[in-house]
Amino acid sequence: MRRMSLGVHFAIDEQTAGRLLAAADDDEVAALVDEIEGEMVGVDYCDSDKAWDAIHRCLTDGLLGYGNGDYPLNTVIFGGRQLYEGDDYIVSLLSPKQVRDVADATATVDRDKLAAGYGRIDVEDYGPQYGDEDFAYTWSNFVELVAFFKRSAASGLHVIFTVGQ
Repeated sequence: MRRMSLGVHFAIDEQTAGRLLAAADDDEVAALVDEIEGEMVGVDYCDSDKAWDAIHRCLTDGLLGYGNGDYPLNTVIFGGRQLYEGDDYIVSLLSPKQVRDVADATATVDRDKLAAGYGRIDVEDYGPQYGDEDFAYTWSNFVELVAFFKRSAASGLHVIFTVGQ
């Protein structure tokens, strides 16, 4: 898996999650995500820009991949149910229980702990952006993501993470 484009988490209600789960194919999933992104009325979201890549690596084992690391921190980005089967887009869905688990776990990750995870990143695999400035960017985005998961958990919502190549 290689570094992709901008990542966004959306907090969605049960009905919207049900529509995504009932989608017949990737085109329908993408259309529903476009609808969520387009309407944005009453939808809480957190834009992690390109920091999602480093955030995932910091919270797992330093690598970018599905299934690495330990639950629930490994579900912040790629966790939950994968709703899109193609390789040009990622749509991951977390249940309200998983959202609560993530909210609780991420609340315990301070700057030092995230920095330790950042230090595990394979620089050759990650790229030339690795360094102090990139970590500061990663930390800033992570702090916003922690607050987002806290709000989403308190509201009992599902969360989807989306990113395209």
